[in-house]
Amino acid sequence: MFSLGKLSMEIKLAIATGVVFFSMLISRTLLSETMDIVTRARLFRVQFLLLANSILLIGSLYIWKKTVSALTSSICISYRIAQCWRGLVLLFLIFAHSSHLSMFYLVGEEPYWLALMSYSCLGAYFILVFLLFAFGCAGYCHKLVARGGSTNKTDLPTCAATASAPSASGRVQTILAILLTVILTALGLRNASLPPEIVRVEIALEKLPPSLDYLKVVLLSDIHLGPTVGRSRLELIVSMVNNLDPDVVVIVGDLTDSQVSRLLTVSEPLRNMKSRLGSYFVTGNHDYYTADVERWFSHLRSLGIQPLHNGNAKIFRKERKEDWICLAGVDDLEARMLRYPGHGMDVTEALDGCDWELPIILLAHQPRAALQALQERPDINLVLSGHTHAGQIFPLSIFAYLVNPFFCGLYRVGESSQVYVSAGTVYYGFPMRLGSRAEITEILLRTP
Repeated sequence: MFSLGKLSMEIKLAIATGVVFFSMLISRTLLSETMDIVTRARLFRVQFLLLANSILLIGSLYIWKKTVSALTSSICISYRIAQCWRGLVLLFLIFAHSSHLSMFYLVGEEPYWLALMSYSCLGAYFILVFLLFAFGCAGYCHKLVARGGSTNKTDLPTCAATASAPSASGRVQTILAILLTVILTALGLRNASLPPEIVRVEIALEKLPPSLDYLKVVLLSDIHLGPTVGRSRLELIVSMVNNLDPDVVVIVGDLTDSQVSRLLTVSEPLRNMKSRLGSYFVTGNHDYYTADVERWFSHLRSLGIQPLHNGNAKIFRKERKEDWICLAGVDDLEARMLRYPGHGMDVTEALDGCDWELPIILLAHQPRAALQALQERPDINLVLSGHTHAGQIFPLSIFAYLVNPFFCGLYRVGESSQVYVSAGTVYYGFPMRLGSRAEITEILLRTP
């Protein structure tokens, strides 16, 4: 008879991950209508923690085998040093696994050291898994070429105390992966600690009236107020925005990772953000994960920021009120997937009242939403998005590039439409950036 006991640990973890994933799908479809929003939010958090840690366990087992089981058994080191190394790797993995818990329990005015440490370990975890796997694949391919494509059991690394040539090569690969992970983590932490870069972009906008030439729009995205982003970082962002003297400020989603009650004092600097013609906000997927969107809407209004909940606003200069831009915003794509009451991307509703003879700018958090909106309404002239973080850190940038139709920067779509995707104003979770830089985007709208 079939027994789970005969399966490897990796397969068992993969099965557990699949069970958790399908439980999330079932709860979204069959149970969501019978639950209130708070209960659904709690269930989502529990399921998310189980799913994330199930996936991480597969990688953790791989890291342990490569950096502890194989490494300590093939290097002549003392028992005490081997135990210390095991303890260090175990502590690293515990920190990485506990990172998502800080999203719910370690949110304050400034980041807790424990949250910063756990998320830093999570970032290093992703880098280490990728490097170990990449070096392992490269080593295996090298052996295939060196032996003319023939392999047998003796080709594989062994855990004998007296190492053969292949096992020595494997040790070098593991040690190199660890050293590179330490270096890249340090570089990523330093890069993320720098102030956002001011990126200046001129965009020629079809049908822009001459009276609105050189209108300055400052774009913010993916601030992620929460366990690793606090008040001091937001104060810096607000100060940089005010120095740009914008006409309009737009925040295209993922402002927060927690409830209003936990971030009242953290979000207070937004009250000091200045713009001549108004500040606007649309939701991102993480804003819905808080299950507190309506309270965030009310709080943002009190701070002088207008949420665009499948709605729009007219942007004009007082001298010529008849010349205006329709600034529209849609709910994030995942609002409907999460079955958030009264929310869901609706382009038709968002553009209701917009004049097709005048420019239309749409705020949509995800690039996939930008593409969907342009397919539905090709008369949209410009879509402003975020979400991708420009990958934030390598190797996650590979995945972000593959799953999004627009990755980062300015894209032309069709004859008269453009999409700009921000790299993000701060970061999500792990305070690291590799191969990307946080940005505040200063957009100057020009007549063609």
